[in-house]
Amino acid sequence: MKASTFVYPWDVNGDPEAATRIAGLGVQQATLAAAYHSTRALTPRHPRHRIVTAEHASVLYPTDARWEGRALRPYAAGDWAPGDAFGEAAAQLSEAGLDVHTWVVLAHNSRLGAEHPDTSVVNSYGDRYPWAPCIAQPATRAYLIDLAVEAALRPGAAGTELESLGWYGLQHLHAHDKTGGVPLGDAGMYLMALCFCGTCREGYGEQGLDADSLAAAVRAALEPLWQGAPDDGGWAGVEKLLGAGTAAATRAWRDETARTLQETAVRAVRAAAPEGFQILLHADPVTYHVGANAGVDPEHILSVADGVVVPCAGGPDLLTPFAEARADAVIAANFPVVSQMGGSPGTLAADVARARELGATEIRLYHAGLASDGDLDAIREALAGR
Repeated sequence: MKASTFVYPWDVNGDPEAATRIAGLGVQQATLAAAYHSTRALTPRHPRHRIVTAEHASVLYPTDARWEGRALRPYAAGDWAPGDAFGEAAAQLSEAGLDVHTWVVLAHNSRLGAEHPDTSVVNSYGDRYPWAPCIAQPATRAYLIDLAVEAALRPGAAGTELESLGWYGLQHLHAHDKTGGVPLGDAGMYLMALCFCGTCREGYGEQGLDADSLAAAVRAALEPLWQGAPDDGGWAGVEKLLGAGTAAATRAWRDETARTLQETAVRAVRAAAPEGFQILLHADPVTYHVGANAGVDPEHILSVADGVVVPCAGGPDLLTPFAEARADAVIAANFPVVSQMGGSPGTLAADVARARELGATEIRLYHAGLASDGDLDAIREALAGR
């Protein structure tokens, strides 16, 4: 079973041993960040630094002329990834014998929302989510599609993995996050993710909903949760809080918006890519889920992309809907392997075996650059025995 690990360029650049060390884990591929959101990252073995602070979402390579004169455009990285940081790291990883695929984060960009607030998701209370571009807006969609093409097709890459190609919502680990005081479940998170920007208000109108009345209904539906009532979760919970007909109409608008963006972005990448270039999406098999793993319909997305990368932090059950949808697709089980970030490298061998039983064809490991030496030893041992 093919294995790949996620890597940042700053894990590799400036560390002459990094690429060989990563290849020595037993992986065949490195999924290397080409466009990434703001982060503060540990580099526990780097000879020059221990902490890298990426102050804002950026591309990790020089952009081309397609962005000239456009208001919405990618941001260049600062000193955390200067120049063609992706290209430099990719060359070293390739020399170590690894295939390199791009890792492209799309609809997750706090700086874009800060500098262009009208692009952000707006909840029913009028609060903006600057980290969450509204994927219904035409200019934002055009930006995301062109970014997907440019960032995916870096020289030397044999494929790409597109993250957050769909709706984002409340559940974003923002700086010093303080949003956990009320336990919102699936239903509450869905309601808090509904966007009321101008474009989405028009979209609800196309579904027969008055946007002002809908916003009021969402606020009323959320009120019991703020007061401590349990969130029943799941789609049934949304229908209970909002009403089945209204809930279905909101979902129809959002599902169509995400689906057409995913279709268009994958089609654009494929049209520009060389023969055999692999295109995967980070995906969740529940269409109304939001976040880095975009909610998708398994049958539909596997008719569009070559496969999916599926989060398995809570277990491998999310693999099954994708495996059942298309037998020849790439179904990559994504396991966190940093023990201090909730990963379980010690159980990786058993986890991989179970994922294989449920239809996984590949595995992804998050994340070789962040892991301790002990975690890397456990990964190496698990992969040696698979």
